This record gives sequence, C-alpha cells and structure tokens, in this order.
Amino acid sequence: MSRIGVYPGTFDPITLGHMDIIRRGAKLVDRLVVGVTTNASKSPMFSLDERMATVRREVATIGGAIDVVPFDSLLMDFATREGASMIVRGLRAVADFEYEYQMAGMNQQLNRHVETVFLMADVALQPIASRLVKEIALFGGDVSKFVTPSVCAELVARVTETGRGRRAD
Repeated sequence: MSRIGVYPGTFDPITLGHMDIIRRGAKLVDRLVVGVTTNASKSPMFSLDERMATVRREVATIGGAIDVVPFDSLLMDFATREGASMIVRGLRAVADFEYEYQMAGMNQQLNRHVETVFLMADVALQPIASRLVKEIALFGGDVSKFVTPSVCAELVARVTETGRGRRAD
C-alpha cells in the first residue's frame, strides 16, 4: 500500500517556500499530489491554467512521484479522491499555526482517516508569502529572492502587461 499525501494551495505564485515544503513533503510519502485550488477571495493574479503550468514546470526540477492536480472542492473530498492518507501543510509563524490548527481539527471531523502533517518552513524562507510577493512585484520591487527566475519573469511580465504595477516613490 503506497502512502499518498496532498499539499494544497493556490500557488499564486509558487514561491521558494512552497518549493521547500514540496521537496520535503515528497520525502514523507510515496506520491505527493500538489493540489492547485481556486480561491476567489485571494484575487489571483494568474489563472488556474497558468498556475497549473507554472507549478508543473517548477516541481519537475525536484523529481520523484509528484503530481500536480487542480481541484475546486472540499480539501477532504479531494484527498479522498486522490487516495491520500496525509495532508501536508507548511507553517511559517504562530498566526499560520492558529489557522492551520483550526483547519486540521475541522478536516479531522470530516475524515478521521486523513492526518494533517505540519512542516516548519526553512528559517530563511519563513517570511515569504505569495500575497507579499505579488505586492512587492506590483510596486516594482525585486522579488528574485522569493521565487525562481522563471516565476520572477512571469510576475514581471504580468505586472507589465496588465499595467497594474506602480513605481515606488
């Protein structure tokens, strides 16, 4: 019986922090499913198809049994469909823990057969959040410390093409 884990997120954009959790999470399971979800409340900069393509490209550099799958359902329903016994979540700070702890408790009520495993973010990557990376890019800041070169280029191109960027004073 193989161990399958799910690492869910919007990945808008995928950051070095996400890549760290994917790399480490893949070592815990026989197959890691990176679930790319929609979350309209987060005002995505990239479409689901664009995020799927980017995540697939980035995780291809890791190797191993990592699949990238879209989903738009309850996480526990998605985990069940994928045959997962584990949800992998990354933690950066105490605020993350409070939210994730509550979500893990709710998810356990929905499906007691799926465990949530928390991985602490690498200390050097803890401050990275997709929301902040997008904001820095929109203000013309350098995001190259937070994302891969190809994701950086995609961010700059998107900000330029949409005209949403503003120069910092």
